[in-house]
Amino acid sequence: MADGHTGEKGNQMMLDGKVALVTGASRGIGRQIALTLADYGAAVIVNYNGSKEKAEAVVSEIAAKGGKAEAVQCSVADFEACGNMITQMLAKYGHIDILVNNAGITKDNLVMKMTEADFDAVVATNLKGTFNTIKHMYRAFLKQRGGRIINMTSVSGVLGNAGQANYAASKAGVIGLTKTMARELASRNITVNAVAPGFIDTDMTQAMTESAKEATLAQIPLKRMGQPEDIAETVAFLASDKASYITGQVISVDGGMAI
Repeated sequence: MADGHTGEKGNQMMLDGKVALVTGASRGIGRQIALTLADYGAAVIVNYNGSKEKAEAVVSEIAAKGGKAEAVQCSVADFEACGNMITQMLAKYGHIDILVNNAGITKDNLVMKMTEADFDAVVATNLKGTFNTIKHMYRAFLKQRGGRIINMTSVSGVLGNAGQANYAASKAGVIGLTKTMARELASRNITVNAVAPGFIDTDMTQAMTESAKEATLAQIPLKRMGQPEDIAETVAFLASDKASYITGQVISVDGGMAI
């Protein structure tokens, strides 16, 4: 673990002194969120489930720029493990100010071919995992009388998507959870928002066939994929004091797909 912080976003260290927990932060969008929050001055807890080497690479990248981070293993689908992770991190840092629920999995198929196990696994990670971390952070946020929760939903959770009944249902559930938590926590100066990425350039989308990519691009008014940085900058804004009057919202970062 390295101490200090970067100044790569000009002089606006808008998250200086904050501690952020980012779930599923070893790769893709989660990785970029961790890097960006660190760039803005936050100490970042890089949660991962199975990708230890990739998580440690994120920590090393943050440390190389003078930031502060550490990797912590935990499956967010495991309620007890989430509780242990958060208890340990609160004891170590004294506070967690920003919770980014990014961890998610896909097991796509038409419902006719989808197994019960595949439905349950996606809901357990994407929706129940979001509940698990919020549940275990709830009292700490109340005690602090402040905090930011940013939940990652998806354009699939907004629009639905054939072949993704489990994923779309889990992400739509995240939207309902986000709005409910926003109402429960607003009186304590805790904001809860969701970000809904569209077609973002990650390992997952790179694995798609060219025909599938072209079909998806045709549905995007801006006619291009988004970048992980587009999502990460939105998360950083919602985590900052600049977004103190925004809560219960779903911010679509999708090039216009959900218009």
